[in-house]
Amino acid sequence: MKIAILGYGKEGKSAESYFQKQGHDIQIFDNFTPADISKEDFSSFDLVLRSPSLQPQAGWSSMTRYFFDHCPCSIIGVTGTKGKGTTCSIIAAILETLGHKVWLVGNIGTPALDVLDQIQPNDTVVYEMSSFQLWDLEKSPHLATVLRIESDHLNVHKDYNDYISAKTNIVKYQTTQDFCIYNQNNIDSTAIAKQSAGTKIPYPTPNKSALLGDVLNTLNLPGEHNRENAEAALRTVAAYLGQNLEDLLAQNADVIKQTFKSFHGLPHRLQFLRETNGVKYYDDNFSSAFPALDVALAAFPNQPIILIAGGKDRGINLTPAKKRIFHDTPNLTKVFLIGETSTLLTQGEDTTKYQLCTNLDEAFASARQLAEKIAKDSSIPAILLMSPGAPSFDMFQNFVDRGEKFQKLVQEVA
Repeated sequence: MKIAILGYGKEGKSAESYFQKQGHDIQIFDNFTPADISKEDFSSFDLVLRSPSLQPQAGWSSMTRYFFDHCPCSIIGVTGTKGKGTTCSIIAAILETLGHKVWLVGNIGTPALDVLDQIQPNDTVVYEMSSFQLWDLEKSPHLATVLRIESDHLNVHKDYNDYISAKTNIVKYQTTQDFCIYNQNNIDSTAIAKQSAGTKIPYPTPNKSALLGDVLNTLNLPGEHNRENAEAALRTVAAYLGQNLEDLLAQNADVIKQTFKSFHGLPHRLQFLRETNGVKYYDDNFSSAFPALDVALAAFPNQPIILIAGGKDRGINLTPAKKRIFHDTPNLTKVFLIGETSTLLTQGEDTTKYQLCTNLDEAFASARQLAEKIAKDSSIPAILLMSPGAPSFDMFQNFVDRGEKFQKLVQEVA
């Protein structure tokens, strides 16, 4: 079979390796613009696989579509704007604790084709699914978990409707034998769930049972959003096992509590690093848009926060971020800003509430000094949080590079 692979990122390299092992004829297309690739003639190819962020075209497929067509076991798919990785990881951790063989793949970091040949019919796949992977999907997972949906990736999608349309594919092809777990407090999550033919299971529960509340209280992650993610994971596992949630908890409360206690989250997602000199350091460098910054600030409602934020300007409306940072977070003592968005965020704001910094080293040094002073003058630990709320590409290679540089500065604190 002659196969064209459009894009040579992580998924493209994974596809090349997978199909080469099967002896297929592979041709890689890389370093192109979308306009250029749309004019290419692929009529001589048996299969054309696009990279995730490349807009679908008639006759093309994708690595995700190929995986869904050939995966021999049930798939749990998770989508949403933020929280996908955490929710997927909790689902996988609970199932593994209960004795299941789980493959955690997708947007979380492991390309699905890396493990396709190893998956057995009785295994379970937990697939973190971005809008790009869902864009042209023509099969839906047996269990679809739809977290909060906010505006994102509009620099790639045509508009917000196109973004929502892509997300909807996670339930579009479900049958009455399938399940959709959805955030009932989010308009778009609820609207997507209505498109499912399967059993619909809402979360979060407004009046939680004592048992559910007790289990969630053992979660070792800050923020109400993480409690929501954990409840979504629990309801997904219960549906997958054919149980109601209370029965699952009654039978497995101790092992689930232990799983929650030992789960410390994912790197750069509101990750606790250390506490020293009265300051608790948190790395939230995965935060590349305002919704992530918003939930990070909400995670510490009763402690003084010193924030490092800012990054690449994507030309989006920064008014909600300005309002949250400078007016709606009374416990935010000061923000130290870097990157292209720094001057845009501060236009017309009180100059005592922020400091513009030329680089991360300067921002960290100033933020640390202030945080230690606040901690010394107070009995409550100060929170030094780096949650940029913007992409990293103006000053760093990616969010991992940005997060690692922040973590290095934190570890060097005496």
